[in-house]
Amino acid sequence: MKRVGCMLLALLLLLAATIPAVRAETPQYSGKSYCLIDAATGKTLLAHNEHEALAPASVTKIMTLLLIMEAIDNGQIGWNDPVTASEAAAAKGGSQVYLKVGETMCVEEMVKSITVSSANDCACAMAELLCGTESAFVERMNSRANELGMENTHFVNCTGLDDSPEASGHKTSAYDIALMSRELLTKHPDIKKYTTIWMDSVRNGAFGLSNTNKLVRFYPGCTGLKTGFTASAGYCLSASALRDGMELIAVVMGCETSADRFATCRQLLDYGFAGYALYTVDIPHTEGIPIKLGTKKSIVPVPEKEAQLLVPKSELSGITADITLLPELTAPIQKGSELGQVLVRSGDKELARISLIAPETVEKLGWFDLFRLIMSKMAMAA
Repeated sequence: MKRVGCMLLALLLLLAATIPAVRAETPQYSGKSYCLIDAATGKTLLAHNEHEALAPASVTKIMTLLLIMEAIDNGQIGWNDPVTASEAAAAKGGSQVYLKVGETMCVEEMVKSITVSSANDCACAMAELLCGTESAFVERMNSRANELGMENTHFVNCTGLDDSPEASGHKTSAYDIALMSRELLTKHPDIKKYTTIWMDSVRNGAFGLSNTNKLVRFYPGCTGLKTGFTASAGYCLSASALRDGMELIAVVMGCETSADRFATCRQLLDYGFAGYALYTVDIPHTEGIPIKLGTKKSIVPVPEKEAQLLVPKSELSGITADITLLPELTAPIQKGSELGQVLVRSGDKELARISLIAPETVEKLGWFDLFRLIMSKMAMAA
């Protein structure tokens, strides 16, 4: 028996030697394209076919919501303003709250219906409120997309519906969706009051709303943002989440199933949160730089921009910030002029260069001021 046991052990060891070692593989993401960015810096962390123009379905409504929030924040409209449904709005198909012609809802309920239930009828009603017609609103959508640098985007409607011949030209990309998502989340954070709702209602509780974005309930820290689906576009999603002060945006387009889009965005967000951290550079105190012939004797430079960096967690230890300043200045000095730099490193690797600039303009002394200065120095020397 002992001999047989040894033979079996030898055979098992031989078989084990012929089996290839199992290696960790990069997670497999679904969809035709995807993109993961950091909301604070806009840095892309992971992407695939992110600039390919594809049908976005209802993810389109991120731009619709952006224009609505801009109108609210600049005072053009208010949350309690009434919105009356037109025939065009009431006739919208797909996801809706079944507005009736002439029915009135306030802006807040319209926004809630768009963000939570992807209501096409409410999106159209809001477009008409802001611009008179949906087509005029779409012109503004495309103009705003151009301003944001969305180079692979052309909107045809405010909903993402593709039930008309011209809708074949309604395209955007995963990266462009990330850009407009970032603009909405960072510039208009009040939208998160609605994009994080799981279940709610409108019409005084008579009509229930359930969020189409399941990550709102099942992904810790989820802040939104918008789902989309049509037969031609497939399942799409722009998902955002906030953890430890860092907000990430994951976009996927053209998934075969709804489960695929949620799984892909979950994996993308997990990848970002596991590997990266948002680091605020602690810029050392600087003394004022002397100014010759200026109305001020010195000036203290300030950072050109907020000193936040997205850094791999493996590089967090040993980060240093070294300052280089001009030794002396001669007036005049214009506000915004570069006066030095902060070089941020992790070990020998350069992470960033942050410009230090003049916070104000310093004028050159006039002739009378120069004369008075000379006479003062002469008096002191006497």
